[in-house]
Amino acid sequence: MKKSWIIILFIMIAIVGIVSGVAIYGNRKQAENNIIENTINEISEKVTDDCTEEYEEMEEEAKLDIETNTSEEKISPNCLVILKRYYKECNHLLNEYIDIPNDLVNGTQEDLQLNYPNWKIEEFSSNKITLYKEFDNSCGQHFVLRNDNGKITVYKINENDEEEVYEKTEIAVDYLTETDKITIQDGIRVNGVENLNQLLEDFE
Repeated sequence: MKKSWIIILFIMIAIVGIVSGVAIYGNRKQAENNIIENTINEISEKVTDDCTEEYEEMEEEAKLDIETNTSEEKISPNCLVILKRYYKECNHLLNEYIDIPNDLVNGTQEDLQLNYPNWKIEEFSSNKITLYKEFDNSCGQHFVLRNDNGKITVYKINENDEEEVYEKTEIAVDYLTETDKITIQDGIRVNGVENLNQLLEDFE
């Protein structure tokens, strides 16, 4: 009888030990899981905060760049200005290339429009500006090249469609190509001073 109680006591002690061990192990495992989960959450929050902050800084810089490029672009001293004039009567478009006026250096697009109120701004940048304007009359830059005693003479066509001597050159007709020699007998028509100068350079 005494021996049976001892065996039962040992069994109970063993059961209590096993249950206690399982409970302790479970609590320790839960604590470890909680520590790991908290660590992961802290790292995730830090990475998210850092990425968000970096993205916001990049977005702010991009916004400043856009504002600077659009509203603060200034005209440089070396800016080229192209004045495009379209004449309705003769249907000609003439381009004039000029340097930027000194009073517009470091100016904005708004300053440019104030100085050229009747012109349309087709292109605006710090180094190149293109302005366009239409006129109802003729361009007044119609020329005819003719053979005058073996030399090329330039005639300008006036408002009455009459030819007036514009320039007597020293370019000899004999040095032109056979095609140009034939063409100049009937007169070579040119529109615009720029085109005229280019043609004379080609003949020299």
